[in-house]
Amino acid sequence: MGETTVVEVRAELAALEDPRIREVNRRHGDDHGVNLTSLRAMARRLKKQPESARDLWATEDAAARLLAILIARPKTFPREELDTMLRESGTPKVQDWLLTYVVKKSPHAEELRLAWWADPDPVVAAAGWSLTCARVVKEPEGLDLPGLLDVIEAHMRDAPDRLQWAMNTCLAQIGIEHPEHRARALDIGERLRVLEDHPTPPGCTSPFAPVWITAMVGRRGDAATAS
Repeated sequence: MGETTVVEVRAELAALEDPRIREVNRRHGDDHGVNLTSLRAMARRLKKQPESARDLWATEDAAARLLAILIARPKTFPREELDTMLRESGTPKVQDWLLTYVVKKSPHAEELRLAWWADPDPVVAAAGWSLTCARVVKEPEGLDLPGLLDVIEAHMRDAPDRLQWAMNTCLAQIGIEHPEHRARALDIGERLRVLEDHPTPPGCTSPFAPVWITAMVGRRGDAATAS
């Protein structure tokens, strides 16, 4: 994407800016005011453009980076570039989309999981735990689930918010997906009480691991093994 086209795309993003959306996003740590449905429509029109994605990412603008993620081809990014992108991503929405739409679909996902999950930067570590959680659900072979529970038990209570959330999600998914570890996952959740008081909208399941595990197992008709 040439410089003029980058300018044109950013002008279109600026035209979509809504101060009300920006204010809502600001309360969640994000710094853009673009409706995400409109952003996805732009991405569908532009289609996949790997080099354009790099140009948009380089602007450092959050909305442009979200669009860049949607038009990127995950397989075109080397491991080192993905590591740099995560570390400079800045805001929760950009971090989450980068992880979901690019890193998890990259051939380097497992290398990055191993490199990130114990990183001293809690945002990077949270990304590593998110990748680990994906394996807990979809590809658990080779994972040391008891060892993961050991780390969660020792460190989740005092972890920074984003890392704590990712570890808690991993705890819940171990309990949901792996009956042989369910009793221990429930016990860890009950003792640590992490996210016990997290506000939960009506009709949604609490992120408190014992409630989450029990609810999901019950929906699967496996309630007898939830205790």
